[in-house]
Amino acid sequence: MLAIPELPIPTDAVPERLRRFADPNGPAPARMMAARGMVPVKGGDLVLLLVQLTADSDRGVSQAAGDTLVGLPEGVLLPACNEDLPAAVFHELALRFSSNDEVLARLAANHAVADATVAWISAHCPERITEIISINQQRLIGAPPIIEALYRNRNTRMSTADRLIELAARHDLELPGIPMYNELKREILGQLIPEASEEPLPTDDAFTKALEQDSDQDAVERDDVDGTEETKEEFVPLQNQIRDMNIGEKIRMALLGNAAARSILVRDPNRVVAMAAISAPTMSENEAKNAAQSREVSEDVLRYIGRKREWLRSYEIKRYLCNNPKTPLALSMTFLAHLRRNDLKALARSRGIPSPLKQAAKRRSKQYG
Repeated sequence: MLAIPELPIPTDAVPERLRRFADPNGPAPARMMAARGMVPVKGGDLVLLLVQLTADSDRGVSQAAGDTLVGLPEGVLLPACNEDLPAAVFHELALRFSSNDEVLARLAANHAVADATVAWISAHCPERITEIISINQQRLIGAPPIIEALYRNRNTRMSTADRLIELAARHDLELPGIPMYNELKREILGQLIPEASEEPLPTDDAFTKALEQDSDQDAVERDDVDGTEETKEEFVPLQNQIRDMNIGEKIRMALLGNAAARSILVRDPNRVVAMAAISAPTMSENEAKNAAQSREVSEDVLRYIGRKREWLRSYEIKRYLCNNPKTPLALSMTFLAHLRRNDLKALARSRGIPSPLKQAAKRRSKQYG
C-alpha cells in the first residue's frame, strides 16, 4: 500500500517566504487575499500556496483557493508541474486536474511526484501517459502497485502490459492486484516480448478492438433449461477475436472485459484462462449462475463457484451445481440438503448425473414424506 501525501503541508515545510500567507493561525484577511491570488507570489510558489490554502480550516478560504487554482492559466500551472514541490501539492493537482492530460503527463514524468500519485494517475490515464509511466523502470520496480494500476487500465497497450509483467517477473516482484499473476508470469517469461514503440503494434490494435466489441455486448452465451448452449450469431466476432489471442491476452481480457468476454473465457479449455475469468473481481452472481449450469466449464471452475460464500447464498447456483454432471461429486453431495423436494426428484431422474448422487437425491426426497 502506497502512502498518499496529505494536506495541509506542515507549516515548517512551507517555504518561509510563503508562511505569512499560509499560516493557519495567521490573519484570515491575509489568507483570503492569498486564496484569491491577490498577493505578490508567482509560478510554483503560487501553485503551492493555493494548494495549501485549499486545506484551510476556513471554508471560505479553502473554496476561494480552489476556485483560483482551477482558474490558473496553463502558463502558470504547467511549468509548476515540472518543479520540485512537496508531494502533497502534486497529488492535489492530479486530483483537481484529472481530465487535463498535459498536467497528468508532466506529473507522471516528474521524479518529485509521489509513487501513490503516479499509481492513481496510472489507473485511468490515456495511452500516451501510460507509455510515459511505463518506461520509468526504476520507479516501477520500487512501487509495484503502479504496475498493477497500469495493467488494469484499459488504455494501456497490451504489449506494454506484457513488458510490465516481464519486468516484474525478472525482479521477482509480487503483484497481488493481478489475478492469476504467478501463472501469467510463467507465460510471459516464455515469450519474446517486443520492445517499446512509438506506435501501437497490430496486436495492440486487435486487443483494443476486442475490448470495444465486448463493451457493446452484455452477454455472449446463454444456457437453455436443458443444459444445451448456443452462441448468439451477432456475438461470434468477439468469440473469434478471443480465440486468436494468446494466453496472456486472454488473462488480461478476463480482468478488463465485460460479461460477454468473461462468458467466453470461463469456458476456455486452458485452466489458467478459465480461472482468471471466474475469479475476476467483476464476475457477477448472474454470470456465476450461467457458468454453474454450463457443461463446457471445467471442474475447477465449478469447484471455485461451489466454494465462494457470497454466491452460495443463491439457491439456483446450488441447484445448478447439483444438476451439472461435471461438478465434483463431493461438492454436489454437500448441496443436497439444501434442495427442495421437487428438485431432488428431478435430480434423481436426471441423465448423466453420477449414480451415487442420484441415489442420495432419491433417498432425501423420500424423507419429505
